[in-house]
Amino acid sequence: MIIEVTGFTKTYGEIKAVDSLDLSIDEGKILAIAGPDGAGKTSLFRALAGLIEFDAGEAKIAGHDVRTSFDRIKPILGYMPQSFSLYPDLSVEENLGFYAGLFGITGSDLAAKKTRFYEFSGLGPFAGRRAGKLSGGMKQKLALSCALVHDPKVLILDEPTTGVDPLSRRQFWEILFSLKNSGSAILVSTPYMDEVSHADQAVLVHQGRKLAEGTPAQIAGRFHGSLFRLKREPTVDLMKRAGAIEGLSARRFGSSIHLYGPPGYTVDRLTSDLERSGIGADVEPLQPELEDVFVQMMEG
Repeated sequence: MIIEVTGFTKTYGEIKAVDSLDLSIDEGKILAIAGPDGAGKTSLFRALAGLIEFDAGEAKIAGHDVRTSFDRIKPILGYMPQSFSLYPDLSVEENLGFYAGLFGITGSDLAAKKTRFYEFSGLGPFAGRRAGKLSGGMKQKLALSCALVHDPKVLILDEPTTGVDPLSRRQFWEILFSLKNSGSAILVSTPYMDEVSHADQAVLVHQGRKLAEGTPAQIAGRFHGSLFRLKREPTVDLMKRAGAIEGLSARRFGSSIHLYGPPGYTVDRLTSDLERSGIGADVEPLQPELEDVFVQMMEG
């Protein structure tokens, strides 16, 4: 395994941001970590990037201890933080040149890398534009290009597509697939469960603790009970009345409501229960997805 984390614990005063977390990832694989804000994802990633200390446990990258041998890790590690961290007053090309210079990459080597980055990112027409004037998606592609400039074997990406439009999100993941196929190990955090399904392995975290680990399909299969969609506008009153039915819990999903019931709970029984509660019953059974599993695990 190129990344191995065992018993990782990070506290801030009395707050335990990450509690005894284990995970590992091999070369040529994508591991997605998903969880809400405050789940501890950024603390873990910053520690792996050598930016903060942690309190307990062990973290190794390519067999080197993050605490004691980070100088050996730096040449093979690419890190992209959650917030845009490049120089907004420098152009796309100037940012690439600056980060390449930090690793001694100049001349024909740099020119070849720029050509490759412009091709896969679509940044070529914007090479002279200031980074601060780029769209959200283009900023993230530039940040990724700068993280890749020294050809790292390991990529750590902290919510790289947050706030990015759907088309740019898809393009960004196409780049990650290409990097994975070339042998890179990619550790990525995301708040989007549809992105988790793109990964080879996934870890769901909540309040610093691991809720589930496995392939996306394995995790989706851990749903317990019955799932239905109530095709009604998810008003506060409707959610409250549906959630008050014994054995049911209700969660808003877009413009509809997902209802979680016990095993064996049928559409006929649900329809009857909803009508008794004064709710017009327009429901259909659903196959659970990752987000449904995550909601159920958090409630548990």
